[in-house]
Amino acid sequence: MKNDVITDAKQVSYCGLYCAACGKFQNGKCPGCLENEKATWCKIRTCCQTNDYRSCADCTQFSDAMDCKKFNNLISKVFSVVFRSDRAACLAKIKEVGYVDYAAYMAEKKLVAIKK
Repeated sequence: MKNDVITDAKQVSYCGLYCAACGKFQNGKCPGCLENEKATWCKIRTCCQTNDYRSCADCTQFSDAMDCKKFNNLISKVFSVVFRSDRAACLAKIKEVGYVDYAAYMAEKKLVAIKK
């Protein structure tokens, strides 16, 4: 069972994952997506920063994030299968309830991602 998970909208990653529920974040080995200066490899992070999006939920280029090749690529497909995660559902939840309530929901459920 995970430690208590904090509710912090700043821990919602650019792709919709909830960093505060991640073991690496909880163990102090990762500052979370928004503060992780080493994550220059992440095309999603770069795109969101370039377009001034808080996350892919704010994207105006694609109505469905699954149409975006940066969001929906081979690595994300493998990640989705291995971890049974549904990042598109995470983005839909953010759009539905906003970042603060999304963070509260994910913290309460102790989820990094909504499960498939």
